[in-house]
Amino acid sequence: MPKSLPYHPSLIQFLKKPIDSAMYLEAFFEEEKPEAELLKMVLNNVAEALGQPKMTPEQYEVHLKKLDEFLSQQGSDVIYNLGTWLKALGLKLTVAVCTDTEDNTANAETRSEITV
Repeated sequence: MPKSLPYHPSLIQFLKKPIDSAMYLEAFFEEEKPEAELLKMVLNNVAEALGQPKMTPEQYEVHLKKLDEFLSQQGSDVIYNLGTWLKALGLKLTVAVCTDTEDNTANAETRSEITV
């Protein structure tokens, strides 16, 4: 029986392109019922792919500790801290108009971005 290849190294290689990391995060957040406990794993994967190449090992460890800290917070500070955390990886949070006709009657081409 052939052995399967580990998935994680392939995923990290794929996520090294910022656009692919952004799409990976977007796919997670667009899930109808995203599993909250998977958020940390998804963000860790993005940090591993985008952070390790441009951060020293010490900076990378501090970055991961910040993730743990803000994920344990309550309130609106979490979203701002997530924005700052993602910015260090070369990503940003955006808000877009929903294109589902059930959820939104606005023009699907209208897009608004908020940079945090």
